Amino acid sequence: MTSTHKTASSQKAKGYKRKNMRTPLLVLLVFVAVQLMPILFIGPTLGYFRDQGLDDATARASTSGWLIFLTMGVGFLVTMALILRDRNFFNIWKGKKSSLPAAIGWGVLGFLLLIVGQSIAAMIEMAIGIDPGSANTQTLVRIAEVVPYAIIAVVLFGPILEELVFRRVVFGSLNQTMNFWIATAISALVFALVHLEFTHLLLYFTTGLILAALYQRTKRILTPIIAHILLNGYVMLIQLNMDKIETFIKQMENLQ
Repeated sequence: MTSTHKTASSQKAKGYKRKNMRTPLLVLLVFVAVQLMPILFIGPTLGYFRDQGLDDATARASTSGWLIFLTMGVGFLVTMALILRDRNFFNIWKGKKSSLPAAIGWGVLGFLLLIVGQSIAAMIEMAIGIDPGSANTQTLVRIAEVVPYAIIAVVLFGPILEELVFRRVVFGSLNQTMNFWIATAISALVFALVHLEFTHLLLYFTTGLILAALYQRTKRILTPIIAHILLNGYVMLIQLNMDKIETFIKQMENLQ
């Protein structure tokens, strides 16, 4: 092959690589924008709800709830539009992908693995003196009680966006250039740090590890998305009905 042909092939390969990196980069930027965008609208939105006669706590919860729902909803739509334009966005794995039924089945099993993994992580945290319970989760539950639409963001938009970013963009990109376990550990650590609950790093790290392993196992992003949606839905369902659950438990104890 002549040097001219080699140069042309090299330039074509570099152009293809840049094109393949463009969509992941844009998806990452959209996710960052979704996290920062509410800051621009907190003032006027909070003022609006206060003008409606709401007390300060309810006005703040309403502000957070609607901003979470709207910004994550917009971010979800923009991200989907970007991905639909790039047919190669998910083509990062060598080998055959799992069938759709198998991917769904692993997603459900992954949800159960997440419950077990988080339970073990929580026990370890308690053993070293870290109080159980997530301040982030409790805040989201209070917001959801005031703005039920926020549940859609927490249970649907959030898991999908996070899996596209942390599993496909971060883990998927790293896994192409380094050892699987190193890529998994880095993506799980980033996932944990972004949630800003540093006392529960082990809990989020464990979650990230399991979700990355599910993606690796099936080579379909649908699998960790299903597991993540089921986990968030389960947590919200339990937390929003905690009073009823405690009442039921007391009734059962009285019957005994």
